[in-house]
Amino acid sequence: MIRLFSIFLAMSLTLAACGPGPTVSDGSSNGKIYRIGRADTGKIQFRMLDSVNALRSASGQAPLELDPKLNAAAATHSRDMSVQNRPWHFGSDGSSPIDRVQRVGYSGTLVGENISETYESELETLAAWMEKPDTRRVILSPDATQMGFAWFQENNGKIWWTLVTGSTAVNAGPV
Repeated sequence: MIRLFSIFLAMSLTLAACGPGPTVSDGSSNGKIYRIGRADTGKIQFRMLDSVNALRSASGQAPLELDPKLNAAAATHSRDMSVQNRPWHFGSDGSSPIDRVQRVGYSGTLVGENISETYESELETLAAWMEKPDTRRVILSPDATQMGFAWFQENNGKIWWTLVTGSTAVNAGPV
């Protein structure tokens, strides 16, 4: 576990040094708010993909690819969680993660979904997911071949993160 954390930390620092990230501005009672600009979308999605793949590599798993349909399912759910004001896996219309990936036309199989309500960055959120067995299993599943990742940030800085993994393999299934 220490080796995995060390790899994750080293990669996070390396990626952070590659270029400017989302802007951080004063405004919260505890200091800073992590603000995501429109131009940061691709950077954040690929930073998350690279981080997930580094963790998967350290665990002997194959890398994932970003899938636009899974990104769309994740974005829809992030926005819907904000509307509902609660982090959970069901949509306001009663939809499940399986329903959402089918609605966007994803032809593969859902492997899993991780969600979070936080003021933290995507890498801090990933680190928190890796600390819990259920969310870590979604990230490191050997069945997963594709990933979708999106968020919705409220004006107060709160971020609703959604990571969805899927597979084009015939025998894959939810974790």
